[in-house]
Amino acid sequence: MNTVLVTGGAGYIGSHVCKALAGAGYRPVAYDSLVYGHEWAVKWGPLERGDILDRERLCAAIRASGARAVIHLAAFAYVGESVTDPGKYYRNNVVGTLTLLDAMRDCGVDKIVFSSTCATYGVPETLPITEDTPQHPVNPYGTSKLMIEQVLADYGRAYGIDHVSLRYFNAAGADPDGALGEDHDPETHLIPLVLDAASGRRPHISVFGDDYDTPDGTCIRDYIHVSDLSKAHVLALGGLEKSSLRHSAYNLGTGQGHSVASVLETARRVTGRPIPVVRGSRRGSRCPARRPVACQARPGVQPGLSEHRGHA
Repeated sequence: MNTVLVTGGAGYIGSHVCKALAGAGYRPVAYDSLVYGHEWAVKWGPLERGDILDRERLCAAIRASGARAVIHLAAFAYVGESVTDPGKYYRNNVVGTLTLLDAMRDCGVDKIVFSSTCATYGVPETLPITEDTPQHPVNPYGTSKLMIEQVLADYGRAYGIDHVSLRYFNAAGADPDGALGEDHDPETHLIPLVLDAASGRRPHISVFGDDYDTPDGTCIRDYIHVSDLSKAHVLALGGLEKSSLRHSAYNLGTGQGHSVASVLETARRVTGRPIPVVRGSRRGSRCPARRPVACQARPGVQPGLSEHRGHA
């Protein structure tokens, strides 16, 4: 059985990726500091507790597990915090990835799937967003991810490390079997916040901006179910193993946008509960939100990686 080291494997997306890997016949080993991850979410393989900045600990985890590839999800991901404390993000996200890549070189591991983001695109001039859309991030979080994509390209050319970067749009949902779900502190994602308001765990949901150039005035985003997102990582890993993918990047979205107002209405209909709303002005976000379908990927490009687009 092939062993894969999953950095951030105790987090929301990481734990779902570990489940998908196990279902595909891999042995996932979660490497996580548990600063944001949860030990209870590590259910499909062992947990190696450690910091992404600790090269010696990373090497020990890779060697002890016998991992032959890495799926790299460990990162700080709060956009607002990245603006007020950029050093924290560049140190953890960028320097941490350099540390991981050097540990991989030390251990002879040459394949990595990287968790990137649509935030690398910034505010695009045209829509929909494709893999060829120019990348101009507007916050340190997005910039840190773009830096890592460039590092991977350079390490690929210099050291032969094969990589796939997966640019997420908006991950949503929970494991259909009920084994996993979102548990962030603080929670910033729309859908769990809406459901918290429906259940009475919070008094209302805040809607930031109702003056967008959209049919209902609220921001539209492209949501991809976390289980589909996880399957894409397994497919990307398989492509690296077969050498059919090398030095590539893909958007992970559905090509179908949903507005904040439509998410609220759907939640009201499904739960049968009122969801109080407090409206506020626009604020910054992980993806651009000043266009009709601001975070929508190219229609037709599904998590099955049906198109190959190289990225140097």
